[in-house]
Amino acid sequence: MANEKIKGPASYFPSIEKTYGRPIAEWQDLVRLHYPARHMELVNMLKSEHGMGHGHANALVAYMLSADEKAS
Repeated sequence: MANEKIKGPASYFPSIEKTYGRPIAEWQDLVRLHYPARHMELVNMLKSEHGMGHGHANALVAYMLSADEKAS
């Protein structure tokens, strides 16, 4: 099981951390600070305010919204 490949939005996390130099937990906290907001509003915030690429921003937001929805 430890060798299972990560799929979905979380598969972008190592690249996000390497590219932008911050751990995923910090990005998650930042996204949560902007709740409630719509998916594309959050994506655009990450792109415009933090220079994140569209694919990385979209993956992070999709993961966050899905995880937070499941937790509620």
